[in-house]
Amino acid sequence: MPDRLGVVNPLKPGETARTPWIVGVSGASGTPYAAAVLRGLLDAGESVDLVVSRASRLTLLDETGIAFRDAHWRDDLREWLARGADGKPGVFGDVRVDGVRHWAAGDLAAGPSSGSYPVKGMLIVPASTACVAGVALGLSKDLLQRAASVTLKEGRKLVVAVRETPLNGQTLRHLVTLDDAGATVLPASPAFYAGATHIQDLVDFVAGRVLDAAGVGHGLYRRWRGELGGGARTT
Repeated sequence: MPDRLGVVNPLKPGETARTPWIVGVSGASGTPYAAAVLRGLLDAGESVDLVVSRASRLTLLDETGIAFRDAHWRDDLREWLARGADGKPGVFGDVRVDGVRHWAAGDLAAGPSSGSYPVKGMLIVPASTACVAGVALGLSKDLLQRAASVTLKEGRKLVVAVRETPLNGQTLRHLVTLDDAGATVLPASPAFYAGATHIQDLVDFVAGRVLDAAGVGHGLYRRWRGELGGGARTT
């Protein structure tokens, strides 16, 4: 039904507007981090707009053997999210991806390229140094960088999970620029006080910190409670 201004409301009766988190996956090593963040968002009932860069598809293929294809993204995403951090397939079963919308990295006319497109914020996991530089300099060479620039200009939450070591002075200056612009710079640095016994625990810690920065609830890691020796306990 058109409203009083003659604009057609695309929502069906009883349907609420979708306000997703944008998740950008760049070409840095660390695709298990992205998978854990995506699972955490979906488990929390959040909607997701997914942007997988061209470079990250090569990394995903190298780290998991999965070819992420635009024409078959749902099947490829389900396979990716079901895989454990150790590369074992089917660890997380059949992950429902109904809440995900995929945008091609080269689609600069996509929804997230505009500030009028409603989103809660953006999480870049993992963020390569090239991605960090592009966002800090406002290059907008692909949809991932453009969406991040829009997120900053609109004053929305932007979490940049940089995954590189060592960091040179140029990258450090770019990270300071992002911090000054209001982004949360979150290095992919696992901690051990949570009692990690498996690589998945270390991945989930980083993913949990990303979700903490976004204000999304989760149970991905055991939180510090001021008691020494907690990491040695069986949880």
